Amino acid sequence: MVHYKELGLVNSRELFQKAVKGGYAIPAFNFNNLEQLQAIISACVETRSPVILQVSSGARKYANQTLLRYLAQGAVEYAKELGYAIPIVLHLDHGDSLELCKSCIEMGFSSVMIDGSHHPYEKNVEITRSVVEYAHKYDVTVEGELGVLAGIEDDVVAEQSHYTRPEEVEDFVKKTGVDSLAISIGTSHGANKFKPEQCTRTPDGILVPPPLRFDILEEIERRIPGFPIVLHGASSVPVDLVRSINSYGGKLKDAVGIPEDQLRRAAASAVCKINIDSDGRLAMTAAIRKVLAENPAEFDPRKYLGPARDALKELYKHKIINVLGSANKA
Repeated sequence: MVHYKELGLVNSRELFQKAVKGGYAIPAFNFNNLEQLQAIISACVETRSPVILQVSSGARKYANQTLLRYLAQGAVEYAKELGYAIPIVLHLDHGDSLELCKSCIEMGFSSVMIDGSHHPYEKNVEITRSVVEYAHKYDVTVEGELGVLAGIEDDVVAEQSHYTRPEEVEDFVKKTGVDSLAISIGTSHGANKFKPEQCTRTPDGILVPPPLRFDILEEIERRIPGFPIVLHGASSVPVDLVRSINSYGGKLKDAVGIPEDQLRRAAASAVCKINIDSDGRLAMTAAIRKVLAENPAEFDPRKYLGPARDALKELYKHKIINVLGSANKA
């Protein structure tokens, strides 16, 4: 077993306490490869932001769990090399079993999510509590989930969303001992978060989704004051990136995300962790498509992955400064 402290990582407990008091959210960026990790760390160092490196079960299968562990350790050293040792959390995104969470903890993860939201309530409590009991032995923090987000992203698939019931949160937190709670208030996984009929359309054809249920968030805050809340499926799906991808041969139809002003409002509340994955995929894909369309003879991966990395870095700096509010909080 490798403990996360040996890798120079931290858990999320102190970061969340500071974020709740400070009215900002820690960025939780998913990564699968070297270029994504370079973009995340350089963006966070330049903005002096703490960061949560997220690894899904799909990312573990794609990149290999051993390589991911050493990439995370390398990220700690890379931040120092860039001139600022930002706090870095290595987090399992949407773990679906005690066994998977155990494996990640033993490989150096400092935080894990156990997503039992698709189970009946009592089963969710049971599986979440079992993960908490194991993780806390090693000072690893645990994120649970109440409510179901619709959409598709990696191994997470749900046809319909089910809002979190505020009346359940106190009981869930008390019985499980979780350190943070992911809730459902209208966000959704993937780039196609909403069907067109759920949205209104502006005169220039932009789809505007229904607003987030801040009434549910406020009731949850009232019931568990100061408790760290997490938003999944919080990519904004920028229109300019979608149009760029489609202009270079892509076929992203009716892609729509969460407006950034709503995410900023959420970040100023008890929401202290906001997950962003699809926006990063869009930024990289737009850059790669542009390079290959304009340079059809190019075959050096560095010539298209380099610009993709740079585009991703700029996107993440924008999110940190203008949406999450975590700049200069490291």
